[in-house]
Amino acid sequence: MAADRRSRTLAQIGVACLIAAMATLIVTIIYFHGLAMILAALSTVLLTGAGAWWFIAHRGVLRWLGAALAACAPVALVALSAVAGFWLDGLGIAALGVTGLICARAAVRGLDQPPEYARPRYRRTAAPRRPLLIMNPASGDGKVGEFGLVEKAEALGARVLLLDPSADQDVAAMARDAVADGADLLGVAGGDGTQALVAAVAADHDVPFMVLSAGTRNHFAMDLGLDRDDPVAGLDALHDGVELRVDLGTVAGRPFVNTASFGAYAEVVQNPRYRDSKAGTALDSLPDVLPSDDAALTVDADAERLPPPQLLLVSNNPYLESGTLGGGRRPRLDRGLLGVVSVRVDGALSVAQMALLGAGSSAVTMRTAREVRIDAAEAKVPVAIDGEATSLETPIICTIRPAALRVRVPRRRPDSSPHRPWRTEWRTALGLALGRFGTRLHRGGDR
Repeated sequence: MAADRRSRTLAQIGVACLIAAMATLIVTIIYFHGLAMILAALSTVLLTGAGAWWFIAHRGVLRWLGAALAACAPVALVALSAVAGFWLDGLGIAALGVTGLICARAAVRGLDQPPEYARPRYRRTAAPRRPLLIMNPASGDGKVGEFGLVEKAEALGARVLLLDPSADQDVAAMARDAVADGADLLGVAGGDGTQALVAAVAADHDVPFMVLSAGTRNHFAMDLGLDRDDPVAGLDALHDGVELRVDLGTVAGRPFVNTASFGAYAEVVQNPRYRDSKAGTALDSLPDVLPSDDAALTVDADAERLPPPQLLLVSNNPYLESGTLGGGRRPRLDRGLLGVVSVRVDGALSVAQMALLGAGSSAVTMRTAREVRIDAAEAKVPVAIDGEATSLETPIICTIRPAALRVRVPRRRPDSSPHRPWRTEWRTALGLALGRFGTRLHRGGDR
């Protein structure tokens, strides 16, 4: 009860500070600096959006003019504000805003996490007797060798199969043969694409699966609560582990642990130069791969038709609905839902809107679904499955396999489960501050 009163008081202080900051901003601009400052701010947003659009949609001189425009417009606004004396007022407004956000966040953090952000349940199981780990020495710029994972795993009684990066090997077949030979745990030290293939075999044979964060990004390892900077710590699961039940995504029957991507990103990944220079290849390819209306994908999420996207991301459980795109975390991997993010940018105005509102802009559609159907005029479309390039025949069906995978993780791990994104926290804090009149807002913030 005392904690609830403290949260409500903090929420009321936070909301009051934020309202005061907004009111001060409006009064200061209109009465002391005139409408010229409002027009300057709006112009800055539009010019920055135009510059960003030229940068991603064109090449050569126009691209670099766009980069210069996107960089210089905000600098010009800051300089104009300083000349007009607005910077001193801005400091006071910023102080009120920061205080309000800190109080609102503290109020919400004092509450119980809603179910979609709660820590996953686990169970104690006996240590594996015949674990098999498949390791890719080329993943993560050589983390397997750098951290001595082969020797350390074998010292703990695991059998290790080391992949040959120069050969075309059937990782799934290797995993199936290992299970037939008596392996009672399958593990991977490699990229997310390799993990997905072995995870599907583990799910089909109902044996535990284990991850070592030896890839480049290690998204799946992060969302399991593992330390991405210390793959050796993952070996603790062999002798001091617990078991989680998580979902597995499928696209046209193929497994994925993170995402299946369609549209612009999937086409960029097809470029052979992408692995060596991701950012450079993406910038060079975007002007060609941003599709026209004629080539747009048709997407249905649980029978709901979505706007034709330029980029479509289907994820194994939804990512955070943060204020900006690419929240990068999945609070849960066991909700039995696909996350769907559809993006369509049609010009400078769309880019500017995304810069202001992020995932809340009209260019972005976010949904959850149990089945996603993708169709197109072409017989086959490019797809990136956990970052691996391929092409699939249309129509393509994405589904979720709830609780299909038994994952063994160390009993002691960071497990830094993400909290609610700031926009959700703000709605929750507003509901708290309004008391019973804000109950609906409070519940909406917890969804």
